Amino acid sequence: MAQGVLKRKTGVIVGDDVLHLFNYAQEHKFAIPAINVTSSSTVVAALEAARDKKAPIILQMSQGGAAYFAGKGVKNGDQEASIAGAIAGAHYIRAVAPSYGIPVILHTDHCAKKLLPWLDGMMTEDEKYFEKHGEPLFSSHMIDLSEEEVEWNVQTTAKYLKRAAPMKQWLEMEIGITGGEEDGVNNEDVDNNSLYTQPEDIYHIYSTLVKISPYFSIAAGFGNVHGVYKPGNVKLHPELLGKHQAYVKDKIGAKEDKPVFLVFHGGSGSSKEEYTKAIGYGVVKVNLDTDLQYAYLTGIRDYVLKKKDYIMTQVGNPEGEDKPNK
Repeated sequence: MAQGVLKRKTGVIVGDDVLHLFNYAQEHKFAIPAINVTSSSTVVAALEAARDKKAPIILQMSQGGAAYFAGKGVKNGDQEASIAGAIAGAHYIRAVAPSYGIPVILHTDHCAKKLLPWLDGMMTEDEKYFEKHGEPLFSSHMIDLSEEEVEWNVQTTAKYLKRAAPMKQWLEMEIGITGGEEDGVNNEDVDNNSLYTQPEDIYHIYSTLVKISPYFSIAAGFGNVHGVYKPGNVKLHPELLGKHQAYVKDKIGAKEDKPVFLVFHGGSGSSKEEYTKAIGYGVVKVNLDTDLQYAYLTGIRDYVLKKKDYIMTQVGNPEGEDKPNK
């Protein structure tokens, strides 16, 4: 089991444990699902599923999901709700995760250029937590500057990795745009060529970041789209990931076939074959949001519809007109 390579077997893991877990995942050809959470109930649902499968899990908060954690009544003009909600969510996850007996990576999702104050606020809290506990509050963060010019993306990511490195904090970055829409970032109309990353870009990123820290991963575009669409509408080419790995391996003279930790964004709606191929090329993390939002919805929907006659009034239901509905 994966826990065999970890120093901390249960609860939120950080630093070398994250690195060892991703190495283990590559070696054993599996990826860890990254589940977007927005509340204590979605956290518990994800943790219960992982516990029942005896599997590690990544719990992640988006900027919007973090704001929801704080409450929709909190102003967010300077990302204050998203910062406060992410911090609150992180402390909640740290408190309950050990009870589930599995390793948990505590992560934050896409942070575009306009959302960088959110990342800055969370990393400030990471540094405060590190001073007290010797580790950051969050296991990892994602910076997504894929809409920006490539060199600015790489150099800005490097700046944030330098900040994360003393804490052994993981940083995920993106190159090549993920289509669709998420958290107010709309890429539904981008040129299809922008959805596919080139091997030269992957090598440039790898060679820049590895000089700073080994704790990073790359979400490389291979046709990914957020959301679920009709079959045939999304053209994934996971074989491109194999070309990226081969190119980097050749450039750095690596012994291992998969020197880069890769991430699969927009996993919802993908086929088992697409997952298997991508994982075979070194993907260690798969983002799943839309599919699991719907699964969560169906449980609530079906329960409410089944109990509809018990919630129409405070008093009176199929068991009697004087029966209270609690």
